[in-house]
Formats: sequence, structure tokens, C-alpha cells
Amino acid sequence: MEVNLEVPSCNPYQQALQNFTAAADVLGLEEDVRAQIREPERVLIVSLPIRMDNGHVRCFTGYRVQHNTSRGPAKGGIRFHPQVTLDEVKALSTWMTWKCAVVNIPYGGGKGGVTCNPKDMSMGEIERMTRRYTHAILPIIGPGQDIPAPDVYTNSQIMAWIMDTYSMTRGYLVTGVVTGKPIGLGGSLGRNEATGRGVFNTIECAATHLRMSLKEAKVVVQGFGNAGSVTAHLLDGAQSDVVAVSDSRGAIYNADGLHIPKLMLHKERTGSVVGFPGSETITQDEMLALPCDILVPAALENMVHAGNAASIKARIVAEAANGPLTPDADAILEEKGVFVIPDILCNAGGVTVSYFEWVQNEQHLMWELQEVNSRLEKVMCKAFAEVLEIKLDRRVSMRTAANILAIRRVVEATRLRGIYP
Repeated sequence: MEVNLEVPSCNPYQQALQNFTAAADVLGLEEDVRAQIREPERVLIVSLPIRMDNGHVRCFTGYRVQHNTSRGPAKGGIRFHPQVTLDEVKALSTWMTWKCAVVNIPYGGGKGGVTCNPKDMSMGEIERMTRRYTHAILPIIGPGQDIPAPDVYTNSQIMAWIMDTYSMTRGYLVTGVVTGKPIGLGGSLGRNEATGRGVFNTIECAATHLRMSLKEAKVVVQGFGNAGSVTAHLLDGAQSDVVAVSDSRGAIYNADGLHIPKLMLHKERTGSVVGFPGSETITQDEMLALPCDILVPAALENMVHAGNAASIKARIVAEAANGPLTPDADAILEEKGVFVIPDILCNAGGVTVSYFEWVQNEQHLMWELQEVNSRLEKVMCKAFAEVLEIKLDRRVSMRTAANILAIRRVVEATRLRGIYP
């Protein structure tokens, strides 16, 4: 049975602006500079008429937002989800700008989405919708303009369709127009696991800073999709005890720790973590209130809010999802002394390896997996150290510190480029 997650309303774009303002105030940023980098540069809304399998035509709404391209092409995923809204896509593109700047890769922020429920659509319908959406946003994407990637309910196959559609209009193969592609079409080794691996890298850094051992650390993972499952698997490999996980259908718990490799197979076979042998079913709020050392919110936005943040007992909260904490929750956890690794740092592994994929495509190279993972760890640990230094120096939260670092870099590029004409 599907679990209806009741999440208090919190406009994600207002949340993104609130985080921006907090960091800009600490920096003492002038209003004219704020005005240049606060709002998206370009917003495209498209209508997508698709012929469904039953012969009827249904119109979907799609979006592509480019928040800032001062430091390079816009970069950001495309999600297919029934709750996609313009404000959500604007927020996600804003976070992508700061995310790329935090890890210092030469991209700006972009994001896209189609309001649909792919779970109720056939593969043929999804392909037709993907190709129609690609054609609709064609004028503003490209290897030097805007480079999409997978996000919620999109995958490497959908990226292959986007790449093929774009390439057919150009008359030649253009692999660099998207990242997160299948390996056989220019994808990078390590890309599928990159977000979760980056989350793990930052958790390791946080544990070192807090002088906390990962061995036998109790872990709760909210959301067992790509990022959540990979993070759980890597923490399990580090001898942490993953005691609870959840997905859209429910949450499961085992005080002695879940067998993660077997759970991943169970999820692949059944479509859910629910019903895993040796586990008991609990509610989402019960899961968040469990005594643990590390909480990994890896689901959707605003899952940790004023109504449940006070019950969290974790020492580290690692934001594998985008915007999983509302501003109210942020304040509550900060007051409790919880060490929060903010999303624009914590889950930047995905866009970092997307950058590696793009570099390989542009140079017609193929890196070994070990090189990809080594480069990723170096980028993530360097970014964590830079954010931590700002946090300690200015006595601000890790989120504000990460935003300060990102905004500084975007402001520098904006000032150096000037205004044309």
C-alpha cells in the first residue's frame, strides 16, 4: 500500500531565496550585485502534446530554467514527477548554481522537469514525451549552453533519447549535450553511484571533524533510491549499522542493522523495501525519531520540517536530497547542535562526475573507474574543507558557509565579466 507522506507546505523557491539572503547578508553583498544573481536568467515553459497508447492526445507541461551561467554552461537534471512545478524547478536550478560553485566546477545552474506520473505511463509514452520535450527546449540546450542530466524518475535511457533527438536535429552525434548516459553512448564509469559516493565522502569528512568513528555508527536513510541506496551500501561497507530505511511505500527497521546488499536485491525484485525479511514496518516519523548517529534524507524536498525536526537525535544529517530540510527545521537542528552537511555540498558528487563525463566526451577520452572515484573524492573533500573553514571562521552554519563560498565565486565571475551591452 502506498504511504501518503504529509509534508507541510513550503515553497522551495522561497526557501532557496531565504538561504541566499542569509549568506548574502553575512557577506554584506550590495543590492545591485544581488539583483544580478538572485533571479533566473531564463525560464522556458512548454506544452507537450503526446499521443498516448490508447490513441488519445494528452498535453503535459514541461519546464527548463537556467538560473545563472556566469561561470559556464547551465547544468542540472530533468525530473518526471506529478508534483513538478515552476517554483520547484526555479529552486532546483538556483541550488545547482551554488552546488557547481561550491565544488568549483565550471558550470552554472539549470534544471528541468515535466509534470507527469511516469509510473502510469508505458515506455513508449515516456519516450515520445521525452523526445517532444527535448525538441521543445532545443533552442536553449547544447554542450556549451545547457547540459541536462538524470533526476527523479529519469535515467540513462531517457538521457540517450534526449541525446539522440538533439543529435538528429544537428545531423551528427553530439554526446556532450547530456550526462548520465549509458556507457555505450559516452557515459562515464562511476556516474550512477556518484551522488551516493559523494554523500559518503562528505560523511567521512564530517565524522573525522567530529572525531566520530563510522564503525558501528547507527545510520537511518530516508529514501532508498539511487542516492540513498548507494550511500547506505558504502556506509555498510565501512561497518556502519544501517538500522532503518524508507521509500515511497513505507519504512523498515532492524535494531541490529539491515543487510544492505540483500535489501538492494529485495528492492529491485519487489519495487519496495517494505516486506524485507527480518525487518519490522514503522512510520516515517518513527524512523526519523530513532536514536542514530547519522541521518541521510535522500527523498524529496521538505521531508524534515518544524513538525518532526525536534525529534531527530542524529549527530550528523547528510542531505543526499535537494532541499530536504525546511528553514524551520534547519533552525531547530542548528539549535540542537546537529552537524548538517548541506545539499549543495553533500550531494554534489552527481554533478561533479557529470562534469567528468562531459570532459571525457569533449576530449574523446574514457577514464577508468578508479580515476573517476579518486578525482571525485578529491573534489568532495576539498570542498568540504573549504566550507568548514568558513563555518569556523565566521561562526555560521555549514549551509550558510557553503552558500557564502558559492556566492563569492559567482559574484567574482559576474563582476569580472561585466554587463553587455
